[in-house]
Amino acid sequence: MTDEAKRTIQGRTDVRPAIGLVLGSGLGAFADELTERTDIPYADIPGWPHSTAVGHAGKLIIGKLGALDVAVMAGRAHLYEGYGMQQVTYGVRVLHSIGARSMVFTNAAGGINLALERGGLVLISDHINLQGANPLVGPNDDSLGPRFPDMSEAYSRVYRETAKQVAAELCIPIAEGVYAAMLGPSYETPAEIRYLRAIGADVVGMSTVPEAIVANHMGMKVLGISCVTNMAAGILPRKIHHEEVLETGAMVRDTLVKFLKALLPRLEA
Repeated sequence: MTDEAKRTIQGRTDVRPAIGLVLGSGLGAFADELTERTDIPYADIPGWPHSTAVGHAGKLIIGKLGALDVAVMAGRAHLYEGYGMQQVTYGVRVLHSIGARSMVFTNAAGGINLALERGGLVLISDHINLQGANPLVGPNDDSLGPRFPDMSEAYSRVYRETAKQVAAELCIPIAEGVYAAMLGPSYETPAEIRYLRAIGADVVGMSTVPEAIVANHMGMKVLGISCVTNMAAGILPRKIHHEEVLETGAMVRDTLVKFLKALLPRLEA
């Protein structure tokens, strides 16, 4: 199926992206920065799952950021939407097939570490998979990657150092931390947040980890960036709602766009 998706995409554009970018909930503004762009709705790509989550545009945008060819997934599929592991990672497989050798994953996340604040950016240094499954379960395609891929540096140290340098140059505060992936769609309970903090998580969300595993399996370099769109349950005396996630995404939009515009050309595959 990825071969058919590859033919469809390459039949719509001559741009051959070297890097892929996934934009999380409320973080889709960056796609407007691309020139010579081609927008392809996910519904037009064979096998590509539709994005049903609010705040996800549901289209693949391929274009140029200066001289850099980029593929942007404006929205992603989630396990909580009823999709399986192969479906939520399908986009990463397809982007690899059309030439992308690096992936940057962004997401909206809840802040667990008490040092974090709403609207802050966090570079993912590692993750904890609590989604109850792994996208590599089943027969392995040796042409894509090894049966037992190493995950000791799932998020490129070199990319993180570059990202920290760019953030410093732009005077953008940025933290670094561990991302815990939960199944969702219900937000975590205060007890679950205390548990996550105890096992070393700094932020929590419902995406990214399956995609990062698949990207590592194929030998792609990975950078993960979480936007702390809300403080997790039990930290502040109020309930959590998705509107707050979208509001914060809008609040940090310009900062994230400025950061990504400066960062992507500095990432070498």
